[in-house]
Amino acid sequence: MSVRQTGIGMTSQRTRIRMVERLREQGIKDEVILTVMNLIPRHLFVEEALASRAYDDVALPINYGQTISSPWTVARMSELLRGNGGNSLKRMLEIGTGCGYQTAVLAKIASEVYSIERIGPLLTRTRIRLRELGVRNAVLKHADGMLGLPEAAPFDGIMLTAVIPAIPEDLLKQLAVGGRMIFPKGSRKQNLCVIDHTHEGYIETILDEVRFVPILPGVVNR
Repeated sequence: MSVRQTGIGMTSQRTRIRMVERLREQGIKDEVILTVMNLIPRHLFVEEALASRAYDDVALPINYGQTISSPWTVARMSELLRGNGGNSLKRMLEIGTGCGYQTAVLAKIASEVYSIERIGPLLTRTRIRLRELGVRNAVLKHADGMLGLPEAAPFDGIMLTAVIPAIPEDLLKQLAVGGRMIFPKGSRKQNLCVIDHTHEGYIETILDEVRFVPILPGVVNR
């Protein structure tokens, strides 16, 4: 697969600048995140037929029943992970690689990114896309995200990009002391949830209302 390097019309740098300006208006304050999202060509992560909508503030389908989150959701979750710039992210775990857009953002703000995807064909396409875009510090794994990645733990940050009713104990154990986990929690009503691992234990904070596809166990090979 060859990455589309078009940069005209709706896929232009000017369109990304407008997206970033809108994110500021929507309350995103972390200038590092805004700079990163201005650099990454989001239209390359969606189907070509949807490229003209890539910078709209909506989630879009990416096949296999999955979606690419809206720009605001990506920015908000990334901002929360950094703690408004206060968190130093060395080793990061993402559960739900999807099309790789959030992975590419994380790779700009963390030294190492480990990302798990349960759908094999989707991961194959994403691996090629990230390689062609020059992302070299992300390790992609075809595995069950519910189990995390204990062999690479502990992680300074953990992000889930699918909704879950409650975090499995296995994942909590992989979050380093001083680390932060971001995920959508709930079922019909979903909210972003932050868990901070302190020396005293885990502190959970419920935030914005969101909408994500549900997390599923196991792996899919085709």
